[in-house]
Amino acid sequence: MRGHGRIIEYALSSLSRRKLKNLSVAAIFSILIAVLSSILFLMHAYKTETLKLLDSSPEIILQNMSAGRHELIPLEYISTLSGIAGVGKIVPRYWGYYYDSLTSANYTLMAVDADDASDKNKQDVKLINGRIPQTVGECAIGSGVAAIRQIGLNDDFFMTLGTEQNVNLKIVGIFTSNSAIVTNDLVVLTKNDLVKFFNMPVDKATDITIEVNNPSEVTTVARKIRRAYPDSRPILKIELTRTYDNIFNWRGGIVLTMFFGAIAAFMIFVWDKATGINARERQEIGILKAIGWETSDVLQLKFWEGTIVSLSSFLTGLILAYAHVFYFNAQFLAPVLKGWSVLFPKFQPMPYIDLYQIFVLFFLTVVPYVAASIVPSWKAATSDPDAVMR
Repeated sequence: MRGHGRIIEYALSSLSRRKLKNLSVAAIFSILIAVLSSILFLMHAYKTETLKLLDSSPEIILQNMSAGRHELIPLEYISTLSGIAGVGKIVPRYWGYYYDSLTSANYTLMAVDADDASDKNKQDVKLINGRIPQTVGECAIGSGVAAIRQIGLNDDFFMTLGTEQNVNLKIVGIFTSNSAIVTNDLVVLTKNDLVKFFNMPVDKATDITIEVNNPSEVTTVARKIRRAYPDSRPILKIELTRTYDNIFNWRGGIVLTMFFGAIAAFMIFVWDKATGINARERQEIGILKAIGWETSDVLQLKFWEGTIVSLSSFLTGLILAYAHVFYFNAQFLAPVLKGWSVLFPKFQPMPYIDLYQIFVLFFLTVVPYVAASIVPSWKAATSDPDAVMR
């Protein structure tokens, strides 16, 4: 251990003698790791947020279609759906989108049944400051809506779609969900307020959620629904999960392709380091051999030099990527991974990290660099010291 400590001490002094070169190498290495890690961190955070949201979604969401587009669904469908074998709880949902011209933001409006509000409040007690709306004229909003409107509990929340369709609500709750993507732009109000605001027919809903008693029969139940209502579209939870997973993998691949040049430059840099060392470094190795260093000692020295540079650069890149994604909202990468419909207001990604991705990135960057530091040094260390010094 004492011998290793002496070699590490000498490696640090050797690196300090070539300070400018090693700092430039470390800077390039750190920037590359920061870019790649930012992509992986952000992609994994979005996927985790989305899958967390889908875990609580129903097995089937039934939408009514007209001319290939989603439209309101008649409530009379419920009586037929309840007669299908394997179907459990059926719940019509009332929701829609509202564009706020004051803040240039899109909000998601969702109705909650006043009769079930007390039960939902017990279930969501950890997700909200305050409570779920229980009576007409009340609402609960996401933290993003509260921030962009600069309002809080017990303040008034006003929306309008014209002179006839407007609503003034009292804020009784503000969501603070751990999954920010769920509630950031959400406005929850009672069914009566939402139906009145959007002027929806009383015999129709936005869509219908269907629970299936046996998860293995979801596909069979969906097939029966299509047969009963050919103009409808059953959306399965497994299909949503697979679709979002593929979307984020595809977008992450596009971003990685955009930085292919940086990756190629790094590989060229490693290859250049592996093909040889400069004359001064050869002379230093020859002097060390001449004063009694073994070949194994020289290889340990170069191993520790490569490890110190690459590992410190790797950790610096990870820290920069973590700060970029989870503290500065990934300003440079988020628009590409989110797509054209960027969520507004902006939300803070939760710090989900896949250790497997970090280990893969480590073995694809640090290990080749350390190996590239040892190979040319081995060639010089096995040569005659006198010839090397000359």
